[in-house]
Amino acid sequence: MRLQLAPDWPSDESGAYRVQEQLRPLVRTAPLAAPPRTLAGLDVAYGGSHGSAQDRVAAAVVVLDAQTLEVVDRATAVGTAGFPYVPGLFAFRELPMLVAALEQLGTVPELLLCDGQGLAHPRRFGLACHLGVLTGLPTLGVAKTPLLGSWDEPGPARGDSADVRDGGEVVARMLRTQDGVKPVTVSTGHLVTLDDACAQVLAAAPRFRLPETTRLADRLCRDALAAALP
Repeated sequence: MRLQLAPDWPSDESGAYRVQEQLRPLVRTAPLAAPPRTLAGLDVAYGGSHGSAQDRVAAAVVVLDAQTLEVVDRATAVGTAGFPYVPGLFAFRELPMLVAALEQLGTVPELLLCDGQGLAHPRRFGLACHLGVLTGLPTLGVAKTPLLGSWDEPGPARGDSADVRDGGEVVARMLRTQDGVKPVTVSTGHLVTLDDACAQVLAAAPRFRLPETTRLADRLCRDALAAALP
């Protein structure tokens, strides 16, 4: 994949807010044209929990065959965050290394699954939205916990779900991926509907609470970070 961040990538809050305002109108919700043949999980691990721009960061992308969930490609990138932790601006800590990892792939995935939020964001422009606009690929967010909004508890069975509403708008869905386990939070990022996003997350989670995309990317980024640290 050939990607490139803007040369004036922001390093402070005011610049980051401007970028979000500029790119947010580019987000589109649309049904998937066809079932994706490949899925990519993306995740980031941090060395330390200080929240500074100097934190060590390892990003991983794992591409899976959508039918078999077998790994077909993977890549990592290690560097520094370059941006401090600020609520609502988390993408600016993760995107540089995620883009660096994506650039190394020999396979262009047809759907990206981010470990984070998409539309379920205070300014409706979370990591999954930002990454989708940058890549032009269908992108969704699947998070371990909700960021905002209110919802009813979904039913206890695999596939049960409940919409998450914020300010009267449906921004995500609580989705139970296995019987009796805690639900995950699914939100649209770009070029995908919430129904399609939930169907893809459910298909990618045949055995465990988290989809295989998230599980494998989490393991890979942690291994890359451990190898890079002294």
